[in-house]
Amino acid sequence: MEWIVLLFIGLAAGALGSLVGLGGGIIIVPSLIYFGSYTGIIPETSPQVIVGTSLAVMIFTGLSSTLSYMKHKTIDYKSGWIFFIGSGPGSLLGAWINKSLNLHSFSLYFGFFMVFVSVLLMVKKYFKPVKHNPNAGIQKTYTDPQGNIHTYGFSPIIGIMISFAVGLLSGLFGIGGGSLMVPAMILIFLFPAHVAIATSMFMVFLSSVTSSIAHISMGNIDWIFASALIPGAWVGAKLGVYLNTKFSSKTLVNLLRIILIIAGIRLILQGLSG
Repeated sequence: MEWIVLLFIGLAAGALGSLVGLGGGIIIVPSLIYFGSYTGIIPETSPQVIVGTSLAVMIFTGLSSTLSYMKHKTIDYKSGWIFFIGSGPGSLLGAWINKSLNLHSFSLYFGFFMVFVSVLLMVKKYFKPVKHNPNAGIQKTYTDPQGNIHTYGFSPIIGIMISFAVGLLSGLFGIGGGSLMVPAMILIFLFPAHVAIATSMFMVFLSSVTSSIAHISMGNIDWIFASALIPGAWVGAKLGVYLNTKFSSKTLVNLLRIILIIAGIRLILQGLSG
């Protein structure tokens, strides 16, 4: 039963994570907390091990998604590497800060973060995107499958600063960073959605490798959990990319918003009760 639950968690995390560029950790982390600490279906473990294991799994989610998105040529590699200059050190700092959190404080902070992300996903369509700055340091164009040409760009310094903050949250909570980086790329830098999602998964792969090295050195990875989660995450990531390129993700994103709010509120209440 334990392995079936972990395999399903990995599959769901990989599919939803790669579909909308979230990485999947935002599904894995609360699931491991819930099934371990509050149902007993899987062994209970510390938030440090949960985060470390989540990041190790996201290496494979990110790699699987990146290989699939490469075929569709939607990854902006140059921008991804620039963002990684910030997210890499940020993820290491987040992994170090994570050492001081206990289960109840982690549940509380992560619950607030999940609610924040779900609200951001709900209201982002009401934000008026910033106007494209032709003098931005990085200039890009992308032609979507419908033939529409999108122009976007950003200052490398601002991009590195934002990605550092995203990387810090990634290392702290084990979420991969895409839950914040995708909205930032779309709203602030005017990335086309498909490019933002594909580039985010490339970043998830890079930042997860960096964060995982730190967590491995601290002994924060449950390799038994990881070996059960990784196969599902790998297949799920392929499925998510397929859905991303073939169908509208609106319904699934709406479902994800509901899941995040419910899970976030539950974690907050559990954290407060502790």
